[in-house]
Amino acid sequence: MADETETETEAALGAQDAAEAPVADWGEGGEPGAERILNQDEIDSLLGFDLSEEDSGERTGIRAIINSALVSYERLPMLEIVFDRLVRLMTTSLRNFTSDNVEVSLDNISSIRFGDYLNSIPLPAILSVFRAEELNNYGLLTVDSNLIYSIVDVLLGGRRGTAAMRIEGRPYTTIERVLVQRMVEVVLADAREAFEPLTPVTFTLDRLETNPRFAAIARPANAAILVKLRIDMEDRGGRIELLLPYATLEPIRKMLLQQFMGEKFGRDNIWEGHLASELWTTNMEVRAVLDEQQIGLKKVLDMKVGDTFMLNATPDSLIELRAGTIPLTRGRMGRRNAHIAVRVEAPLTPHARQAVTRTA
Repeated sequence: MADETETETEAALGAQDAAEAPVADWGEGGEPGAERILNQDEIDSLLGFDLSEEDSGERTGIRAIINSALVSYERLPMLEIVFDRLVRLMTTSLRNFTSDNVEVSLDNISSIRFGDYLNSIPLPAILSVFRAEELNNYGLLTVDSNLIYSIVDVLLGGRRGTAAMRIEGRPYTTIERVLVQRMVEVVLADAREAFEPLTPVTFTLDRLETNPRFAAIARPANAAILVKLRIDMEDRGGRIELLLPYATLEPIRKMLLQQFMGEKFGRDNIWEGHLASELWTTNMEVRAVLDEQQIGLKKVLDMKVGDTFMLNATPDSLIELRAGTIPLTRGRMGRRNAHIAVRVEAPLTPHARQAVTRTA
């Protein structure tokens, strides 16, 4: 009995040691000392890339590094002011367009990659590709199906208090496309007016598409600004999404970086007076150039003390006065008491006046 108990104890301890042994010491055949090859799931786990985390909206590991290249719209303070102005303008213009009580609200402003946005568009929808003339690039305006049927119902005399009827499984008719096009033109006119205090931009409708693949205006990896607008008409309404690639906003990026509209200050008389007084007391080195000649390098190397060079200037020749490399004026050389002097005989040259202006 004692021998059997010792045998069972040794077997249990051996099994426990085998269970606690490092996994890396076991190969595919279960032999210790062999190298273990990690599978794809374990590699993704080590890198911090998990598909379940990606689906839930969390970005970790390699995915976080890739998406860190997205520029936040919060770095462009003027965008929020422009879109807030757009909301107020659209509220008035759409009321006049539909002759109904329309409320426009700004839901969200975010940064997104263009390819991700195309894949997230709920279909069916109408995508309006428009051109920003002064910026020489394109933008995208998406109208969802709820708003399309609501606009058609309102403009064609639908009764109030009843929701717009949706018919699935068919393409949009010509009448629906024309009515949506008219609404898009109204929105683009408001967008032009919203950007007007910042910079003049003309938004021109280029085409209407129903397939997102035909509305590609940028590369899938390019970053863009996405603005989501909610339009409510009593018990009807829908969404409009305005997408502007960063490449479109690049020409006016400096203006969008301003903290407030214009970012211009009034005149500072104290600073102007101080600057003027300092300019009057500033010393500037002026050189009088008698003549200029081009001499070969060999002759320059052969120069010795006592050598004489003949100048082409005569006692009556005009001498050029320069400040550095900028010519100021011309004059004639003479003598005043014990000093050599130059009498100015011409006004400041245009280049000199421009240099003085830039310095001031």
